[in-house]
Amino acid sequence: MWYLCVFFHRLLDYRRPEVEALAELFGAYEDGRECLEWKLPQLNHPDSPFHFVNLPSEDIARNIANRSILVKGMYELWGEGCSYEELEEAIKAYPDDRKLPYLTSETTFRIIVDSFGKVISFEEQNKRIRGFTYIPFKGRVNLKNPDHKFWLIETDEYGSNNGLPPVVQRRLFFGREVGAADRKLLPTYQLKSRKYLGPTAMDAEMAFLMANQALATPGKLVYDPFVGTGSILVAAAHFGAMTMGADIDIRVVRDGRGPECNVWSNFKQYGLPMPVSLLRADNNLPPWRPGLKEVFDAIICDPPYGVRAGGRKSGGRKLLKGVIDPYTVPDDKRLGHIPSTAPYSLAECIHDLFELAARMLVMGGRLVFFYPVIREDGSSETHYPEHPCFTLVAACEQILSLRYSRHLLTMVKKGPYSEEIAAEASRMHLDFRENHLKWLEDGKLHSAVFSPIDSQNDGSVESKFNKDSKPKYRGKYV
Repeated sequence: MWYLCVFFHRLLDYRRPEVEALAELFGAYEDGRECLEWKLPQLNHPDSPFHFVNLPSEDIARNIANRSILVKGMYELWGEGCSYEELEEAIKAYPDDRKLPYLTSETTFRIIVDSFGKVISFEEQNKRIRGFTYIPFKGRVNLKNPDHKFWLIETDEYGSNNGLPPVVQRRLFFGREVGAADRKLLPTYQLKSRKYLGPTAMDAEMAFLMANQALATPGKLVYDPFVGTGSILVAAAHFGAMTMGADIDIRVVRDGRGPECNVWSNFKQYGLPMPVSLLRADNNLPPWRPGLKEVFDAIICDPPYGVRAGGRKSGGRKLLKGVIDPYTVPDDKRLGHIPSTAPYSLAECIHDLFELAARMLVMGGRLVFFYPVIREDGSSETHYPEHPCFTLVAACEQILSLRYSRHLLTMVKKGPYSEEIAAEASRMHLDFRENHLKWLEDGKLHSAVFSPIDSQNDGSVESKFNKDSKPKYRGKYV
């Protein structure tokens, strides 16, 4: 059945992939379909918040809407039109066997007026509600806790000069609410009220989106190899998943800012289950015993790009270059010892992350991580890292500046790990590193992000990626 899916006007590239991930989580593909069907309302812009989606059942639509971060609501559409006369005709033509169960005298109801791109006064809202006398409501009105909510959603004609996607024709929608997002979720978990934060703590909204892409549910084990202050694991734990994290900085995972201000206290703050374990571990030298495979249901992380924080690996410059010999820490100094580290390029980090995921994820497990992109020549083509064990199922772009963006990649493990697969992955990694993104090496990403755009051009080729090439409406790049 087709439902009207209304999105919040935020993170536009993330909206459909989140719904598609949740559709898989709640069994929408069990009937043999490979993907969801989408279509836009008449004359709507692709970045409009209004989309029609075909789902197998109302229960699946409700579950998706109730868990989603970017879905404002899912509605059974009773009618739509360009005027109130057209809307009335459409509602009257909607089958009675679909309407009458929600209009009985035993039920309570409420009609809510909403709008996109305009403001409707309280008096105008009441006038519009009174205009629905042709719908035979027999139940009582209950504004606080009704059995059924009905929505009138209205847009108006405007160009692109008000900061929103252009609307070429007025459109009216009326329907029954099937499910709606939890409006209290993000304010509850907002970072400004979090006890323990670091400079790279993941925003709560993005952390929940990553947890949804990873299909975090009770009984699943989720791992973050760059756990930091635990923001991503907090989101996964909210959805009932067991969590486990690691970080190379022992001061983060062990000490924090004291016994009452550390990663553990973030879980206590929200009454969430504690992580299974927090390790001091190096992504370049994983601590797993030989032969251990397929432990995690999902790996979710934000690898260190070298923009806000650079990656580190064990060893130290002198040790890795062979200037000094390996050493053993005396027993009396082990307690307070902080191992030396060396720079860890993003290219090497991504290769190690794939190796970890290929070995440690269960079949069908998901790898969800952020990947930075620099457009040096104005091209919109993006080359993502690949691995023979994984299939890319979603890539969502978040543009942070004119030249720099980060993409949330979601990959699904499709095949078993073997030594032959590892050798093929190493060859793919070398080709990718050498032929595509030279700035993945030490220091180059940071300089590319923070250097002026004009200094990157030699004057012979005009940069195509400039201010004029961006849509002017808000929300696209939030």
